[in-house]
Amino acid sequence: MSGDRPTLPPVRLNSEAELARDALSAPLIARAVRLARWAGPDTRVGAGGELVEEQLPAAAAELGLADDQDGPAYASEAWRVAVDTGLVDVQDAPEASGDEDEDGTGTASMGENLGVLTAGSPSDVLAIWLDAFDVVFADATAPMIDDFADLVGEDGEIDFERLEWDPEEEADFLEGVLGNLYLLTVSEGGAPEGPVPLPALAASMIVPDDMGEPTDDILEQVSDAMMRLDDQFRLLEPIGLVEYEPVDEALMAEVGDEPAPPVDDEDVARYGMVRLTPLGLYGVRARMLEAGVDAPAVGDLADKGADALLDGIAYFPELSARAETEQWLARRQPADAASELLAAARGDDAGGPLRRLHCQQALALTGASAEPAVREVLPDPELGGLARVWLAERGAADVPPPSETMIFWLAIDTIAAQLAVEGDLEELQELVEGLVGQHSGFFDAAWRVEHPATADVLEAMGRLHPDKSTAKEARKAAFKARSRV
Repeated sequence: MSGDRPTLPPVRLNSEAELARDALSAPLIARAVRLARWAGPDTRVGAGGELVEEQLPAAAAELGLADDQDGPAYASEAWRVAVDTGLVDVQDAPEASGDEDEDGTGTASMGENLGVLTAGSPSDVLAIWLDAFDVVFADATAPMIDDFADLVGEDGEIDFERLEWDPEEEADFLEGVLGNLYLLTVSEGGAPEGPVPLPALAASMIVPDDMGEPTDDILEQVSDAMMRLDDQFRLLEPIGLVEYEPVDEALMAEVGDEPAPPVDDEDVARYGMVRLTPLGLYGVRARMLEAGVDAPAVGDLADKGADALLDGIAYFPELSARAETEQWLARRQPADAASELLAAARGDDAGGPLRRLHCQQALALTGASAEPAVREVLPDPELGGLARVWLAERGAADVPPPSETMIFWLAIDTIAAQLAVEGDLEELQELVEGLVGQHSGFFDAAWRVEHPATADVLEAMGRLHPDKSTAKEARKAAFKARSRV
């Protein structure tokens, strides 16, 4: 497989306007905005910008959560997001002056980004949402502390080693989980698939690829990972990243605090189901790009040249390649697009056959106004064959017949392209059988074709053709082609 291939399938993202609307409607963002508007002269914050404990009930009431026992926790979380994303500005407490009435707290007011979030462009909104995602991600990877007093050593200092918590390891684990969820969520067509069972997602991080039946130890690790992910996805859902159906609490009561992975599919939903939302796909992809991961999206190539398009879609799934090409064509006049595509399709490098294949598929999406550009390349030894195919498919008149040299060159080029994409084996075999059947003495002519892939193609035909004698002819022809070179 070529090292130039993208490591992930291309994703179809919603428009920035749609994603921005999703970001603004995410519950955690909506709460952060309400608290930012609520902040005023009487708001008191601690040294880290957090609301002082006495103000949490009022903040919860502002969010309509006064009667919810978790209201103060939700308010604290929303406030932290508001502060860390600039929706709220925190003013530190003034230096002590000896006045006993001073309480050592700071104040807060509406931040500049509140106006950006409510009146800015979609890209501005998404930038703030990504900052909020970072805040929640950090919370999701923070250690769970049941009793803070247990962490205080004899000297009164906090002993973080007792946590047995590695922040980098925790972050890497959740990054890996979200990366796997991204891959499992994106179909071959670049659109979101259905929800992913939590056991499958946990297993994707724990179970080795080459393991057959998981051991008891591996199953226990998967169970631990499931519970870890259950907590983390509960935190990530309010930011709009995922749609999450948590692990059934009744199930945990049945089998203890750590349920074993399901043995069948009947009640798999009880073990948790998760999917990335369209906004989540955007967010995870943004983190991947920041980390240097190749995570293409349909539409990335629309404003680039034809060379970038043909190289970029080389290994895209068919539906994604077509969608990308349609967006590229939509920004150009058909005649100009055809000229660009044909010019970019030339070349005797290893990627040439695949570029010409995708050029031909792109030209199939153009109309009659592309015909002059196509006719211009009829004499071209590399492009004349595909030009004739395009014209013939449209019933065009006055199409000169191809020379025998051009026919066999096109045959070699076509098979080389199909081999490059590692397409359906049966279709490739049918193509090989059809070409050999249409032309008597195919191999006598084929080994003489001046194409850089001639020998490789003939060798492949020898492997693919079901008839032993024909396969032997192909291998002999391949030997001749290599000897000629």
